[in-house]
Amino acid sequence: MRISALDAARGLAILGMIAINVGPRGGDSVVELLYRAPHGRASLLFVLLGGIGFALLTRSSWQGGASLPWGKVLWRAALLMAVGLLLQELDHGIRVILTTYAALFLIGLPLVRVSGRVLLLLAGLSVSIGPVLWIVAQEHTDKAFDRDPVTAASPLWEIVTGTLLTGPYPAVVWAAPFLFGMWLGRQDLTDSKVTTRLVMWGALAALLTRAVSFALISAFGEPTSHTAWQRLVSDVAHSEMPLWVLGSTGAAVFVLGLCLKVRDWNRAGTRPLVALGRTALTAYVVHLIVLALIVRPGPDTLIGGVTTTLALGAGLMLFAVLWLLVFKRGPLEVLLTLPRLRADARG
Repeated sequence: MRISALDAARGLAILGMIAINVGPRGGDSVVELLYRAPHGRASLLFVLLGGIGFALLTRSSWQGGASLPWGKVLWRAALLMAVGLLLQELDHGIRVILTTYAALFLIGLPLVRVSGRVLLLLAGLSVSIGPVLWIVAQEHTDKAFDRDPVTAASPLWEIVTGTLLTGPYPAVVWAAPFLFGMWLGRQDLTDSKVTTRLVMWGALAALLTRAVSFALISAFGEPTSHTAWQRLVSDVAHSEMPLWVLGSTGAAVFVLGLCLKVRDWNRAGTRPLVALGRTALTAYVVHLIVLALIVRPGPDTLIGGVTTTLALGAGLMLFAVLWLLVFKRGPLEVLLTLPRLRADARG
């Protein structure tokens, strides 16, 4: 049940990212606000689940004392980094998150055996100090706040600094939900008391940070500059500021808790969502390729965005269901397994 619930939550994250990436993102009507509700939340849910998955991947090391799976993790990080850099070359207009995802795997590896308290402490430092470092780094670069993503053609130094500090998904900030996910991965997510706490505390964090941001902005005014320190009061999506990270993490935890509350994800109506989550990497890559080759430019209207999102999401879920009837893992998910060089016994 737990794994299916995690897959379902991952499927929701993919659908949310598809909706936001397809667009459009403007408009103030209720329907338009609901349509872009995943903005700044779906990608963070994706990273939170990445932390949980990383904890499960390395469970034998932190629970059973086995050696750290350096080869397995380094291979996955290298693959995700390469795919992310190549995807960024396409003309889809989206900032690809996979490069930061790869960096978080590398950050998490030496922390596999630390205590849960240390993971929470480091997550807290990331959410509090990370945004400050991000602002300082932006102020001292010649491309302050352009937030251009790195590509396969970028110099190595720009790839490193862009991924860790100055890019659209700075790992120094995004480490917070990933490390918190690593901590969650050590909890008993089948315990109803735990899942109830996730729902309650997640909702409280999401609502409280919004209220705090509203109060601070009312008192000190709306941030007028990217480099102004009053930016720290913002909870705008992808602002990289503490209140946004905390609130969106709370929303992600809330969604995760609800998914864990569902007893049976193997029903016909929910199986496509679980299948999508099991093939999340494939779905993420394919949807960006489709955006670049077919959808762009546009869509420019809400109905166009909703229609495109539904068609793309339904197509990816159908593909996932049919593929998993034959294979155990998605096409790109197979590549995440470290290749083993076997000696030829006949050689």
